Amino acid sequence: MAKIGIFFGTDTGRTRLIARQIAKKLGEDADPPVNIGRTTLADFLAYDALIVGSPTLGDGMLPGESTGLNQPSWEEFLPQLADADLTGKTIAIYGLGDQKKYPDEFVDAIGILHDAFADLGARLIGRWPTAGYDFAASKAVDGDEFLGLAIDQHHQGMLTESRIDTWLSQIKPELLR
Repeated sequence: MAKIGIFFGTDTGRTRLIARQIAKKLGEDADPPVNIGRTTLADFLAYDALIVGSPTLGDGMLPGESTGLNQPSWEEFLPQLADADLTGKTIAIYGLGDQKKYPDEFVDAIGILHDAFADLGARLIGRWPTAGYDFAASKAVDGDEFLGLAIDQHHQGMLTESRIDTWLSQIKPELLR
């Protein structure tokens, strides 16, 4: 059985902590999480099942050098995928955001990553209900669902573990098939 690859971009380290929490819960089914700014395209493409995570920075941006990071992240990695064919790959996305401070861009990174991977042929899984959140707009919303798991550590940190557990129970069978 193939392992699940976990890749994350981060600014403050919160997204890395969530990646580690996910990896721990998946146990032997997942490889250790990898910062997307410290991996190669070949290593990323070696997985058929991936969980990817990102915070949303500022006005709905992916982390990267233009947002003030000192290292590459999703902003620099996504262009490397321009000619990739992700057909046959299954990807689940989680994103961190602050629904009170950034209510108009809450977890936009989920939507940005979703669209990029969908355009390359990946099968996207792991939608999550918008019920229980209080935000104005998001690129990550389709109807009454987020396109991935939305996490707000600032205002709903006490819900994070149960949300991760429920989400993983939903996506794990799809990732391991």
